[in-house]
Amino acid sequence: MLRKALPAIAALLLSACAQTGNYERPPAPVPTQWAAPLDDAGVVAANQVHWRNYFADPRLQALISAALDNNRDLRIATERVREARAQFRLVDADRLPSFNLAGSASIGSTPADLSGNGTVINGQRYDLASTTVSYELDFWGRLSSLSEAARRQFLATAEARRVTELSLIAEVAATYFVQLEMAAERDSALATVGSREYGLRIVRQAVQTGGAGDFDLQQARASLESAQGALESATHQYTVATNKLQFLLGGMPAELPDGLDLAHQGLDAALAPGLPSEVLLLRPDVAAAEQRLRAAHAHVDAARAAFWPRVTLTSSIGFASEALLNLFNGSAWSFQPLISLPLFDGGRLQASRDLAEARKNIAVAEYEKAIQGAFREVSDQLSARAMLARQLRNAQANEMAQTRRLDIVLARHQAGLVNALEVLDAERNLMAAQQASVQTRRAQLDAAAQLYKALGGGA
Repeated sequence: MLRKALPAIAALLLSACAQTGNYERPPAPVPTQWAAPLDDAGVVAANQVHWRNYFADPRLQALISAALDNNRDLRIATERVREARAQFRLVDADRLPSFNLAGSASIGSTPADLSGNGTVINGQRYDLASTTVSYELDFWGRLSSLSEAARRQFLATAEARRVTELSLIAEVAATYFVQLEMAAERDSALATVGSREYGLRIVRQAVQTGGAGDFDLQQARASLESAQGALESATHQYTVATNKLQFLLGGMPAELPDGLDLAHQGLDAALAPGLPSEVLLLRPDVAAAEQRLRAAHAHVDAARAAFWPRVTLTSSIGFASEALLNLFNGSAWSFQPLISLPLFDGGRLQASRDLAEARKNIAVAEYEKAIQGAFREVSDQLSARAMLARQLRNAQANEMAQTRRLDIVLARHQAGLVNALEVLDAERNLMAAQQASVQTRRAQLDAAAQLYKALGGGA
């Protein structure tokens, strides 16, 4: 019966243990070109630019450096890498034999009625041996596959730390730009409040002399209240941005160098997006997804290798003697090979293989999703870069026109050709144009920081 069953068992083992073969990277499920047209292809690859060379503001550099040193999320990610490295070393250690030096002593006495010869038997034994404990011969690659899976998980964790680092750099930069924007709007609102207070005094004097009515007075008061409200809002938003920076940095440094304003941040150089098939693989999140896929692939190999027989060795070599003083006069050794072949386990091995296959399919989908998400993010930021550059030119042209208009209105007001309301209207339009320019510039800088992260910048 056993001979009849052997061919069936062998066929089952061979079908179950067929190796998955060499790992092949799945094709990228994205177009070969970016979705947005490129106005400027750029000449510098983001992954070749260190953040210190990309962000020229000395104050921003100091903030990013402090965040990389003290941010708690990044610290957690770093410890996750150490944890994954230790886990890999634990799994990899199973591929090597373990050696222990063990010493033992046994002293006993057998009574005469149990000795068999009617006399008391006293005995003692001393042993000192080096043992090899359960060393498995990895003929089918089960242990090496498990080791490879752990190594890939470790590499995925390291890439995940890079994701956290790049995200932190971009977020610190974006928050800093918001702080500069709110500082500029606060200064503009403060200047506007002073202008509106002066305008209100002029209108009050005009009301006393009959040159203006109550409508003009109320209009001037409303304009002043509006400017004061804008000042309060900008002050609050500046405080919020400062608090967020302090959170990201884990504490604000005691001393910081002077910084640059929004207009001189120097992020106008276009980064080269390259081809999607090239740049997406440089992103740490895509690299992490691929490492997890490789780990799942190795787990499948390990699950299939579990169907094969396991050969384990246990051996010892050392010394043994009845007397402690004569311990090293007599050698002793043992060798115990063991082979085990799974015949019936209630379907556990098959379920383990199915589980590994399902997790590998999930990893493939997650890898493809990571690539698709990366493609979308880069495309969005490339489109934002082109759009915001044109929008900033329009906003700056509008600001120049509104500045010129205010100069003309002030000259006409001094000549008595227009009333104070036209002056207030011109000032209001100029303030709105200035805010639009500042907001657009801040958005442009934020898009540049996000594009640096999206292209896998060299953090």
